[in-house]
Formats: sequence, C-alpha cells, structure tokens
Amino acid sequence: DEDLYHATPQVVGKLTHESIDEKKYSSKKSVIQSLHVRSNKIGVYGVIDIYKQDEKFLIERKYKLKQIYRGQIYQLWAQYLCLLELGYEVEHLAFYEVSANKVYDIKLPDEAGILELANAVNEFRKFIPDEFSAVNPNKCTHCIYLNLCDKTNIAENVY
Repeated sequence: DEDLYHATPQVVGKLTHESIDEKKYSSKKSVIQSLHVRSNKIGVYGVIDIYKQDEKFLIERKYKLKQIYRGQIYQLWAQYLCLLELGYEVEHLAFYEVSANKVYDIKLPDEAGILELANAVNEFRKFIPDEFSAVNPNKCTHCIYLNLCDKTNIAENVY
C-alpha cells in the first residue's frame, strides 16, 4: 500500500502529474505529454512532462519549488538532451510551479553544462550505497524516503 511509504509531498506530486500522465493536460496535437525518452549520449532515460512543439518549449512541472536545486536542473538538461537525440528542436526550458502558477526559465546547457551533467551521471553510477555512511539529520527529517532508509535511526520525517 503506497500510503505506508509515500510522504505527503509524493502524494501531492503524484496528483499534480495525473493530468500529464493520463495525457489530459491538453488536447492540442502540438503539446506532447508524458513522453518516454532516453539519451544514448549520457546514458539516461525518463519521462518528460510537457513539450510544446510549436514553441520548442520543454516544461517540467513541480507542485512547489522553494528553491531550484542543481539536480533538478540536471533533470531538465537530461530531458533536453533526450529530446534532441530523438530529433526534436528545443529552444526553451522551464520549471512550472503548479501551486504558485509560476514559470521559471532555465538556460539551455552549454558544452560545459553538458559535461557537468555527464560527470554527475557517471558519479551516480559509481555510487555504492553500502559504502555510504554520511548522514545529515536535517536532510533526513525532510527526506521523503526516510521511512525506507537504513542509514539513520531518525523515526519520522516532517511530513
């Protein structure tokens, strides 16, 4: 039962994505929703939220953005590279914050950004969970996966 391990932000996020996942966000043919993508260049795959073909605009929806983290930018950059490899033209990237009805434009990655992303992906591939021991209690209490973690004995997250 997902209720046992999903924190409130996950439930809200899932509800936020429902119209995208079910491709009910828009009936326009030029608005591509919930497209599975992959990049052979950096070796990642995923699902984009919205790509507006007419505007060459890739949008990642988030329910709430208190701040934009580097990992979220990597997510958007990776989706961008995936679309390029599939032959789509992309000229604009943005996060859309559903709760505030706000758009945050993100710059397209330059060569240095693409290299940074590729290096981050490679670092993830080298990660060995059993060898990881650093625990940040502040991060743990805000982690939506706390209930599944064996690295800390903190009982509850803030959700």
